[in-house]
Amino acid sequence: MQAFDYNEARSPLASVPTILTVTINPALDRNVTADRLVFEDRAYILNAYDSAGGRGINASRVIHSFGGDTLALLPCGGETGDRLASFLDSAGFPYEAIRMQSAVRVNLSISDEQGLTIKLNERGPLLAPEELERLEAAVCARMQGAAWVMLCGSLPPRVPDDFYARLIRFGRRLGVPVLLDADGDALREGLEARPAVVCPNQQEAEALLGTVLLTRHHMVEAAETLRKRGAESVLLSLGSRGALLARPEGVFEIVPPPVDAVCPIGAGDALAAAYVWALTSGHAPEEAARWGVAAGTASALLPGIRFANLAQTDEMRRRVEVRRIP
Repeated sequence: MQAFDYNEARSPLASVPTILTVTINPALDRNVTADRLVFEDRAYILNAYDSAGGRGINASRVIHSFGGDTLALLPCGGETGDRLASFLDSAGFPYEAIRMQSAVRVNLSISDEQGLTIKLNERGPLLAPEELERLEAAVCARMQGAAWVMLCGSLPPRVPDDFYARLIRFGRRLGVPVLLDADGDALREGLEARPAVVCPNQQEAEALLGTVLLTRHHMVEAAETLRKRGAESVLLSLGSRGALLARPEGVFEIVPPPVDAVCPIGAGDALAAAYVWALTSGHAPEEAARWGVAAGTASALLPGIRFANLAQTDEMRRRVEVRRIP
């Protein structure tokens, strides 16, 4: 689907997707694989390629590969935006891009053959007030009738911290569950709007709570604290240790098998996407979390920023344990 101005779009009630993903700060990802990453010595580039990036875009990619219905919504502008749109044209899932004047940011990821990864992100473009209004109107229009909405990633500079919170409140009025995958002030404001799920990683939770999560008890306490701050459920991503799912019914530990990760970047995006996909497929929340951890773990075994397919994820899922924490 070609990028377009929302004012020229078809009726917002036509062809509503099952899962709407929103990436307000998309990126053109430049992915580099080197032989090694070391200080004060040269390394050699083995492979380099560009791709469409952003948490919501990654989520739509995973959901689509699993056979789910999804629509990715994002702002797009500049030469980098044109390149991003060309990648999305061949991605296989529908997207809608709201035109902006500023260029889409560029993010750089460098991985080596030993599994070390460095990620450098630009902060993002400045959105004019009228561009932000068009984007918000487009999201609200597409929310109507959607089964789930995923609000994903950082906010560009000068976008109000309560941007996601406003969308969450609108979703609540419509009866549409919203997953929030963000950090910093956007996560703090979003929690107060009572989303259906928040999906922070350990570092994001530590920054929000102003503490270090060292023990299992600390992590359980953090997940419960985030839930009490407003989220109906919390899916706390713990990297190679899996995740914690905190719900009113209790806290569940989702434990993957030990693996040698090749590139963990994007594993959290896969976790959130597979979790929502599994919920829309009729799985219970604990089983959906098992699918999420399986998707993140299987994706971390792949080189570069790549995502495990349904078969790879299902194979990993059989090795993931779900334990209720007393």
